[in-house]
Amino acid sequence: MSQPSPAREGVRTLVSVVVIAITVLPLAWMLSLSFKSGDDINNAQFLPKTWSLDNYRTVFRNDLFTDALRNSIGISLIATAIAVACATGTAYAIVRMEFPGKRLILLGALAIAMFPTIAVVGPLFDMWRTIGLFDTWIGLILPYLSFTMPLSIWTLTSFFKQIPWALEDAARIDGASAWQAFRYVIAPMAVPAVVTTAILVFFFAWNDFVFSVSLTSTNNSRTVPAALAFFTGASQFQQPTAAIAAASVVVSVPVIVLVLVFQKRIVAGITSGAVKE
Repeated sequence: MSQPSPAREGVRTLVSVVVIAITVLPLAWMLSLSFKSGDDINNAQFLPKTWSLDNYRTVFRNDLFTDALRNSIGISLIATAIAVACATGTAYAIVRMEFPGKRLILLGALAIAMFPTIAVVGPLFDMWRTIGLFDTWIGLILPYLSFTMPLSIWTLTSFFKQIPWALEDAARIDGASAWQAFRYVIAPMAVPAVVTTAILVFFFAWNDFVFSVSLTSTNNSRTVPAALAFFTGASQFQQPTAAIAAASVVVSVPVIVLVLVFQKRIVAGITSGAVKE
């Protein structure tokens, strides 16, 4: 393969720098705004004249934010645990067992994963109010599962297809039961796939705004993305711009940390199955 010319390499570098700058600039502006206070908020300068933590103190003193943060953590973790556990068993069955409709299940899972969430909000709103799930944790966990489980099944199925199943057969020949072969042979090899899937599911639940703002009405179950729409800052007479920026920084930290730590696994999970070996 021929080496790219210096001019082409320079253009590629310039485009990369511009794309990175466009991506990072809003985040940097949000971070800078979160440390501003008083008249400094509207001075249109990038860096604050005086660095302040007042906005972060305001955020953590506000019950609207702290309750929403608790709801986000609890609902996201529960939805992730259930979706990954159910999807792991389903994907294993699809890959290892022969039964009619396997391909139909995978195509249905992919179609549901790509379904627009806004299309089901209206029916869920009426249904949840009728059966008493409106403004509850379960009322959010169920729609999260309906969209994350198909994606989890699709992702884990792609991983399981790459596992050398001769190892499981060898364990069964040595006297291991089906459960022991899965637990001690297959499960350790599937850990990277399960972790990747769990991260993707957690991101979906953590970042959801449509379901949270439509299926909740109080702090009992409202998550952070929806709570920010009702944020008022230190008082109702104060523009909450800087406080919202501080809250956004707080809820972005877990996502940024997970992406930096598991970036290779996330890319592998998204592209798994794209190339057939």
